[in-house]
Amino acid sequence: GEAGGRVKVWVETVELTAATANDTVYLAVIPSNARILGMSKVYWDDLASSGSPTLDLGFTPIRSGDFTADPDALNDGLDVATAAGSSAVIKDVANYGKRAYEFINGLTADPKCDLYLIGSIVDAGTNQTGTVTLELFYTYD
Repeated sequence: GEAGGRVKVWVETVELTAATANDTVYLAVIPSNARILGMSKVYWDDLASSGSPTLDLGFTPIRSGDFTADPDALNDGLDVATAAGSSAVIKDVANYGKRAYEFINGLTADPKCDLYLIGSIVDAGTNQTGTVTLELFYTYD
């Protein structure tokens, strides 16, 4: 597919204190037709000294009714408990350059809205204070 255009960048840093499982971190607001580029990355500190919390990346609506949240649409199971690390925002390289809405389960057409890119702490809580930083690169038509 075509993915040219002016690149927009969103950088967000969130300081997490101990978070319970299923806590949500709001990392960016982007249009639903934004094409997310493969150079987008998420970085994290070691967030737990016990347990096995992981980080999922996905989307939730800003306005209720625009679409159903899909908290692991982009990536899931990122290990935030062993050491500081980083990952591509998009799990599957075949999906680089797809529009945000194309990642959301159940959407076959652009809902034409802004949405939150979120991180979710899942599987266990975190018990260390640390940083999660998103560097998001995208274009939109």
